[in-house]
Amino acid sequence: MILALKIVLLLASIILIISILLQSSNSAGLSGSIGGGAEQLFGKKRSSGYDAILGKIATVTAILFIVISIIMVAVE
Repeated sequence: MILALKIVLLLASIILIISILLQSSNSAGLSGSIGGGAEQLFGKKRSSGYDAILGKIATVTAILFIVISIIMVAVE
């Protein structure tokens, strides 16, 4: 059982890393924080396409990663 949990944990961590790295960035660095701060609060919704899917994948795999990690600590 521990081996199966370790394999699922490894797969979840790899998927989590890939899904986070493939997401587009939210700011343009220092100039984005100075000039576009209000735009992030009031404008620009996240697109409902590629970034939204990657965001959902990252959320699900992060929850899976945390739950499996807690189960593995509790079992051992």
